[in-house]
Amino acid sequence: QVQLVESGGGLAQAGGSLRLSCAASRSTFSNYTMGWFRQAPGKEREFVAAINWSGDYAESVKGRFAISRDNAKNTVYLQMNSLKPEDTAVYYCAARRLYRLGFRAGEYDFWGQGTQVTVSS
Repeated sequence: QVQLVESGGGLAQAGGSLRLSCAASRSTFSNYTMGWFRQAPGKEREFVAAINWSGDYAESVKGRFAISRDNAKNTVYLQMNSLKPEDTAVYYCAARRLYRLGFRAGEYDFWGQGTQVTVSS
Protein backbone atom coordinates (compact mmCIF):
# COMPACT_ATOMS: atom_id res chain seq x y z
CA GLN A 1 0.00 0.00 0.00
CA VAL A 2 1.19 3.51 -0.84
CA GLN A 3 -0.24 6.67 0.71
CA LEU A 4 0.04 9.79 -1.42
CA VAL A 5 -0.44 13.31 -0.11
CA GLU A 6 -0.63 16.26 -2.49
CA SER A 7 0.07 19.87 -1.59
CA GLY A 8 0.68 23.17 -3.31
CA GLY A 9 -2.66 23.83 -4.92
CA GLY A 10 -4.40 27.17 -4.66
CA LEU A 11 -5.43 30.21 -6.61
CA ALA A 12 -3.34 31.70 -9.39
CA GLN A 13 -3.89 34.31 -12.07
CA ALA A 14 -3.71 33.44 -15.74
CA GLY A 15 -0.08 33.44 -16.78
CA GLY A 16 1.07 32.62 -13.28
CA SER A 17 2.72 29.56 -11.78
CA LEU A 18 2.12 26.95 -9.12
CA ARG A 19 4.11 23.94 -8.00
CA LEU A 20 2.36 20.84 -6.77
CA SER A 21 4.07 18.27 -4.58
CA CYS A 22 3.11 14.70 -3.84
CA ALA A 23 4.75 12.88 -0.94
CA ALA A 24 4.63 9.08 -0.95
CA SER A 25 4.77 6.90 2.11
CA ARG A 26 6.57 3.97 0.56
CA SER A 27 10.35 3.64 0.73
CA THR A 28 10.28 1.78 -2.60
CA PHE A 29 8.94 4.94 -4.22
CA SER A 30 11.72 4.86 -6.82
CA ASN A 31 10.25 1.64 -8.27
CA TYR A 32 6.91 3.27 -9.10
CA THR A 33 5.79 5.20 -12.11
CA MET A 34 4.23 8.43 -10.86
CA GLY A 35 1.53 10.39 -12.61
CA TRP A 36 -0.55 13.53 -12.32
CA PHE A 37 -4.16 13.66 -13.42
CA ARG A 38 -6.81 16.34 -13.14
CA GLN A 39 -10.56 16.50 -13.04
CA ALA A 40 -12.65 19.58 -13.73
CA PRO A 41 -16.30 19.81 -12.66
CA GLY A 42 -18.52 17.75 -14.90
CA LYS A 43 -15.58 16.22 -16.75
CA GLU A 44 -13.73 12.94 -16.63
CA ARG A 45 -10.37 12.60 -14.95
CA GLU A 46 -7.67 13.26 -17.52
CA PHE A 47 -3.97 12.54 -17.81
CA VAL A 48 -1.57 15.45 -17.26
CA ALA A 49 1.94 14.01 -16.89
CA ALA A 50 3.83 10.88 -15.87
CA ILE A 51 7.40 9.99 -14.99
CA ASN A 52 9.55 6.96 -14.41
CA TRP A 53 13.10 7.49 -15.72
CA SER A 54 11.63 9.84 -18.34
CA GLY A 55 8.51 11.92 -18.51
CA ASP A 56 5.64 12.55 -20.85
CA TYR A 57 2.80 15.04 -20.99
CA ALA A 58 -0.65 15.64 -22.28
CA GLU A 59 -0.61 17.84 -25.37
CA SER A 60 -2.57 20.52 -23.55
CA VAL A 61 0.24 21.11 -21.03
CA LYS A 62 3.38 20.42 -23.07
CA GLY A 63 5.82 23.28 -22.84
CA ARG A 64 4.04 24.74 -19.79
CA PHE A 65 4.18 22.00 -17.16
CA ALA A 66 7.17 20.00 -15.94
CA ILE A 67 7.10 16.81 -13.92
CA SER A 68 10.06 15.77 -11.78
CA ARG A 69 10.81 13.43 -8.91
CA ASP A 70 13.17 13.29 -5.97
CA ASN A 71 13.53 9.64 -4.99
CA ALA A 72 15.51 10.55 -1.87
CA LYS A 73 12.48 12.49 -0.62
CA ASN A 74 9.83 10.11 -2.00
CA THR A 75 8.29 13.10 -3.71
CA VAL A 76 7.05 13.94 -7.19
CA TYR A 77 6.48 17.50 -8.36
CA LEU A 78 4.45 19.24 -11.02
CA GLN A 79 5.69 22.71 -11.94
CA MET A 80 2.89 24.55 -13.71
CA ASN A 81 3.75 27.70 -15.64
CA SER A 82 1.77 29.94 -17.96
CA LEU A 83 -1.41 28.81 -16.29
CA LYS A 84 -4.70 29.18 -18.10
CA PRO A 85 -8.27 29.26 -16.73
CA GLU A 86 -8.85 25.89 -18.42
CA ASP A 87 -6.21 24.39 -16.11
CA THR A 88 -8.66 24.82 -13.25
CA ALA A 89 -9.34 21.39 -11.75
CA VAL A 90 -8.65 19.10 -8.84
CA TYR A 91 -5.20 17.64 -9.43
CA TYR A 92 -4.46 14.08 -8.32
CA CYS A 93 -1.18 12.30 -7.80
CA ALA A 94 -1.08 8.60 -8.67
CA ALA A 95 1.37 5.72 -8.39
CA ARG A 96 1.69 2.73 -10.66
CA ARG A 97 3.50 -0.47 -9.67
CA LEU A 98 4.48 -1.17 -13.26
CA TYR A 99 7.58 0.80 -14.18
CA ARG A 100 6.15 1.95 -17.48
CA LEU A 101 4.50 5.27 -18.31
CA GLY A 102 0.72 5.10 -18.16
CA PHE A 103 -1.73 7.56 -19.65
CA ARG A 104 -5.03 6.26 -18.35
CA ALA A 105 -6.35 6.53 -14.81
CA GLY A 106 -7.15 2.82 -14.72
CA GLU A 107 -3.46 1.98 -15.10
CA TYR A 108 -2.58 3.44 -11.69
CA ASP A 109 -2.85 1.57 -8.42
CA PHE A 110 -2.80 4.27 -5.74
CA TRP A 111 -4.23 7.76 -5.56
CA GLY A 112 -3.94 10.85 -3.43
CA GLN A 113 -6.90 12.84 -2.19
CA GLY A 114 -6.42 15.66 -4.69
CA THR A 115 -5.60 19.35 -4.45
CA GLN A 116 -7.61 22.18 -5.97
CA VAL A 117 -6.03 24.46 -8.55
CA THR A 118 -8.03 27.50 -9.61
CA VAL A 119 -6.80 29.86 -12.32
CA SER A 120 -8.55 33.19 -12.67
CA SER A 121 -8.65 35.17 -15.89
